[in-house]
Amino acid sequence: MSPPHPPPQSHSANITPYLLYLIATVTLGPLQFGFHLAELNAPESAIRCPSTPSLLLTTTTTTTTTATTTITTNPTLPPCLPTTAAQYALISSIYTIGGLLGALAAGPLSTHRGRLLPLYISAIFFTLGPLLSSLASSIAIMAVGRFVSGLGAGAAIVVVPIYISEIAPPERKGTFGALTQVTINVGIVVAQVLGYFLSYGQMWRVVLGVAGGIALVQGVGLVGVCESPQWLGSQGRSKAAMEILGRIRGGEVHEEVGRLETADEGNEEYQSLLHNDDNQNTAGTKRSSEAPIGILKVIVHPDHYKAIIAVVGVMLAQQLCGINSVIMYSVSFLHDLLPTTAGLITIAVGALNLIMTIACAPLPDRFGRKICLLLSITGMGINSFLLAFGILYEVKILSAIATLLIVASFAVGLGPIPFILANELVGPEAVGATQSVALAANWIATFLVAQFFPILNTALGKGRVFFLFAGLAVVFFAFVAWYVPETMGKKSTDEVWGVSRERREE
Repeated sequence: MSPPHPPPQSHSANITPYLLYLIATVTLGPLQFGFHLAELNAPESAIRCPSTPSLLLTTTTTTTTTATTTITTNPTLPPCLPTTAAQYALISSIYTIGGLLGALAAGPLSTHRGRLLPLYISAIFFTLGPLLSSLASSIAIMAVGRFVSGLGAGAAIVVVPIYISEIAPPERKGTFGALTQVTINVGIVVAQVLGYFLSYGQMWRVVLGVAGGIALVQGVGLVGVCESPQWLGSQGRSKAAMEILGRIRGGEVHEEVGRLETADEGNEEYQSLLHNDDNQNTAGTKRSSEAPIGILKVIVHPDHYKAIIAVVGVMLAQQLCGINSVIMYSVSFLHDLLPTTAGLITIAVGALNLIMTIACAPLPDRFGRKICLLLSITGMGINSFLLAFGILYEVKILSAIATLLIVASFAVGLGPIPFILANELVGPEAVGATQSVALAANWIATFLVAQFFPILNTALGKGRVFFLFAGLAVVFFAFVAWYVPETMGKKSTDEVWGVSRERREE
């Protein structure tokens, strides 16, 4: 017989000012990831040195005068960097290569050394990268800056979702977990707005440099951030873990732990805090106190390979259902259909993505992760088909509505949930490695979309590439429906996968 549910007031009692401070500080990492993803979109013409006088004078006389003054007073920094389209694409995509390497390194580091160290390292990369990019005198230096920023982004996107899941109240993990995607969208919108207004003269350097200021703020804020109590518990440091958890919860930790402990053997997070001795690991300690597992081992480990397949599949679905084709290329494929400026279209898409992500944040905790994923994939698949039809036959209204509904559908599930699942499908000893593998797959898929969407769109003819995204949505719907388990309300990974503890320990 399961224990009664906690009283309603307990849902908000654990949301303390310190918890909000922690989340606000660490989520500046995903915000910078989104910022760097979109920072080169609007200022492209200013960065690449427009080749005709008419393009150079598209703003105002004041703009031209400002640019000229900047060149005169700072001759070491050219007003723009002459690049071909291929070179500019390389500068854009090298960010994803840095992100891939950062993601692969951050998982094992967070498993062995804790969550806080990778956050400090990512803040350093986030500071150095924009400094190099904004002060670049050549495309090579800018590329190095983008690569360094990618290293920080890869580390942040791995560690921040883990950290949030481990400090959030159990009944609010889905809601707080969605903040990763929310802040990514905030970063995208901020970059797009700055790019729209500052794409002239050398002001593009200000756009690229803003992220460095955000990184400095985060670095200062990290001084007051604590280590994850769940990670401390998994290392046998239960006393320190309980003290930190009490600080995060505002003194309500014993009531919370006691409630979870009586619920069938309790929750793995709190069992790791309760049953790990600071000086020893007993034979009865749960999986959360086992030795950390590396990337190669987690892929073949009998307890975790299923989770790897599930999380990687969902991460691939997030990118290959077409969201970044809309975020990154909506200007190009809608320019001939919609009577508005390219910059405003980009801002509108980014703003809608942010609004819908915030509005849909409670859904995973209300309806479950799996249902939200299936609804999200369904919406993206249907609207990708409609967008292809609208572009192919030049139906302006249908194309506009379908584009917006793709973004709205993404926010329902595919946006936030993939970042939550890695922590809920495996035990703490495998979370870092699992998150690294999953994010590596995500970065690779992002690179493929960024590099090859324009090529496929040209090769297949206008709009037809979205038929491909619709077909991929069908494949991913079948995969999630058949293979990915529901994690909402489950107290352990054994329950998630339907494995009894006696059977696993045999």
